[in-house]
Amino acid sequence: MNDYIEHPLIKKNTVEKRLYQLNLAGEALKKPSLVVLPTGLGKTIVALMVMVARLEKYGGRILLLSPTKPLVEQHSLFLRNVLEIEESSILTFTGSLSPAKRAELWNQGQIIISTPQVIENDLIARRIDLGDVSHITFDEAHRAVGNYAYSFISEKYFQSCENPHILAITASPGSSSEKVNQVCESLRIESVIVKTEQDSDVVPYIHKKDIEWVHVNLPDELKKIKELLERIMDDRFKKLAEAGYPVSNPRKTSKTEILGMQKRLQSQLRGYPDPQVYTGLSLIAEIMKVNHAIEVAETQGIESLTRYIQRLENEAGSKGGSKASRRLGEDLYMRQVVHRLKGLDLEHPKLNYVKNIVQDQLQKNPESRVIVFTNYRDTADMVTCMLSEVEGISPVRFVGQSSKYKDKGLTQKQQVEIIEKFKSGDFNVLVATSVAEEGLDIPATDLVLFYEPVPSEIRSIQRKGRTGRKHRGRVVVLVTRGTRDEAYYWSSVNKEKKMQSNMKHLTGLMNGNTQQSAVETNPSLSAYDNGNNNNKTIESNTADKTGQCNLCEFDKECDQIRVIADQREGRSTVLRSLDRLNTALEIKTLEVGDYLVSDRCAIERKDATDFVSSLIDRTLFEQISNLARVYSRPVLIIEGEGLFTSHKINPNAIHGTIASISMDFGVSVFYTRDPEDSASLIHLLAKREQTDMKRDVNMHGKKSSRSLSQQQEYIISAIPDIGPKAARNLLLHFTTVENVIQASKEELMKVQLIGPKTAQRIREILESDYKA
Repeated sequence: MNDYIEHPLIKKNTVEKRLYQLNLAGEALKKPSLVVLPTGLGKTIVALMVMVARLEKYGGRILLLSPTKPLVEQHSLFLRNVLEIEESSILTFTGSLSPAKRAELWNQGQIIISTPQVIENDLIARRIDLGDVSHITFDEAHRAVGNYAYSFISEKYFQSCENPHILAITASPGSSSEKVNQVCESLRIESVIVKTEQDSDVVPYIHKKDIEWVHVNLPDELKKIKELLERIMDDRFKKLAEAGYPVSNPRKTSKTEILGMQKRLQSQLRGYPDPQVYTGLSLIAEIMKVNHAIEVAETQGIESLTRYIQRLENEAGSKGGSKASRRLGEDLYMRQVVHRLKGLDLEHPKLNYVKNIVQDQLQKNPESRVIVFTNYRDTADMVTCMLSEVEGISPVRFVGQSSKYKDKGLTQKQQVEIIEKFKSGDFNVLVATSVAEEGLDIPATDLVLFYEPVPSEIRSIQRKGRTGRKHRGRVVVLVTRGTRDEAYYWSSVNKEKKMQSNMKHLTGLMNGNTQQSAVETNPSLSAYDNGNNNNKTIESNTADKTGQCNLCEFDKECDQIRVIADQREGRSTVLRSLDRLNTALEIKTLEVGDYLVSDRCAIERKDATDFVSSLIDRTLFEQISNLARVYSRPVLIIEGEGLFTSHKINPNAIHGTIASISMDFGVSVFYTRDPEDSASLIHLLAKREQTDMKRDVNMHGKKSSRSLSQQQEYIISAIPDIGPKAARNLLLHFTTVENVIQASKEELMKVQLIGPKTAQRIREILESDYKA
């Protein structure tokens, strides 16, 4: 008979009592901690016990952060089921909830479950404050590296809260000690607590996983295609050497080494651009594409390779396609590859193995649930179609949200619906990409099948963790002999071993090998937090420990600097850096520019790649024209490297464009290294305008007078679905605004960019009665 947790904030008979979970919670309550626990052993239960202990002792509100909306919904449902708290006090924050509504609900919530991006945006916009948050749980904490939102939220939390406490949870923090250290530094971790499947208190709850490695041979026809692709690689490496960039062993050069060479060449363009550098970068772009094609041929199969080459051909034929794609499309060996693919009537042997293994599993146990993991969506499509033809198998494709050429993603709502149908048995096989690796609650999976090994130890551990939760599980990994599959397999195995070794070492260093049973010293859950809080709170006073004033003490008006930012800029880290500069940020939807710093000064920010892309698709000058027309002091920031390398464009064209922006439009052009540098410049411009020049921030600016043609374009483009290009086409066709308004639907449809729906919409607006 199961024993259950008893606590005033937890519903009776809902949470099983496990000694190792109690110990982990007790240790985690003493100081900010990273808990590493294998998938399926109840990291969320540990977090729950820490949450209720902090809530009972300190009150305030609790924040649980998880990377994706499906995970947020999953945690929310769990907490509503087990907490003895009014459901109206348990809130879910995602991007689908408006910022104004989140600001309104924040003060009403006792438990808030959210994606980190939402909380970051609300902190930057000053809609919420973390001062009364008594605890934050960071789910899937291995993400807290680089510019991920977890780092910023932790920083703001320790600045604003007098008694902060966090718990970071993950199944796999990574094999690199540098990465684990970065996670600990980002989240202010003071204690690392690790449990493994070999620990005596965990063993009773572990269900064995049978891991099988199935080796297959690459068919001769695929070997011939691979040889053709390798000839292209050899040719490009030879040309790279002729350009002055030799590679010692081209056939064994890794993707990481190729990317490193690309970065070195890009850095050489900071000075006077050498034509040979452009040649080298273009050849590297071709090598990367062919390298990927070889990997797909070796590890995926004919259909996946065919789809990839079709995308290359589509890119080569598109308006903004790279020269690298065009040259590959014209290559003799690549044409031979395309010809061979059209005549082939076979597939990679992995596909047949997948069918047999899944079919065998479901015949032995018809109630089984199976997950087939594959790295690529094309393969997921292929596997799903193949399995759907087998009696007794009901497969479903499970991929991410993004869509591209002939590849439509799933919305988060669709993802949640698929998982529920998989649980209920409507589908018994989930054919998934990496989106199903992390955190999803799929408890009854009997078989996990890897279509290919993955070199990442984190992803490998997460995939394996999808099975063996409630009962014995089975893992099968398909490996093609003599290919990258074998390299990835050994890479993953070695990294997993290294991770376990590093975690034990780090635990010993941070905790001094003095951990003891938390249950022995804290017999009840409510007594776990013994008040010995050793959190290192970052001081936010105006003076530091030496008595010296910080920057804001000297700049008395720094907290008055305002910047209005376009809501689309939330995707960059510029806003985060502006917040660190004590900028009063307002997030709005701007029609012109990305940042407003006064009534006359607006800033358009573009990273180098975006600048060149907008030049190619001809939207750049339209944006610059609008900026210069509306504001008398327009500014363009070009951020980062790659201005001369992101596309194969003549440097003179880029120099000419920048000269025109500056000389013809009167726009000041600045160059910055990175988002942080851009933020410093924006803050400086805002300070100059508002403090030195005493100017206010005005969202609309002072519009300069428009010419007659601009006024005509403005009237027509005010109609919904009519952009500037369509407006100009209409006026060129009908010559006057009056003629446009009087044109019939059929006449409107004769104009380029005006389809039936747009024409109907125009007539509907012009003919409908006005209703106040």
